[in-house]
Amino acid sequence: MPKKKLIGTVTSTKMKDTVTVQIMMTKKDPLYGKFIKKSKKFHAHDEGNLCNLGDTVEIEECPPISKTKKYKVINIVKKSVISEKNIETPESVENPGGES
Repeated sequence: MPKKKLIGTVTSTKMKDTVTVQIMMTKKDPLYGKFIKKSKKFHAHDEGNLCNLGDTVEIEECPPISKTKKYKVINIVKKSVISEKNIETPESVENPGGES
């Protein structure tokens, strides 16, 4: 049986070597025919802590690593804009009212 692969967004990186990935699914209601959005969160093993908050990642099923980790991160599909920004603080703060 092939291993299950899913694509989702990283919602938490607070644990060591673990990320929480949220998978969004759409399912058609059998009676009314409307599409319903469902989401589920999985814990995935991230070797080396390469993922950041907001990244889109691909995870794959693997043998259980811990009680809740049954997936591992295969690759990062898309880096988030938040993780790419380097927020730098200026060394000297200028007066907003002009020179004094």
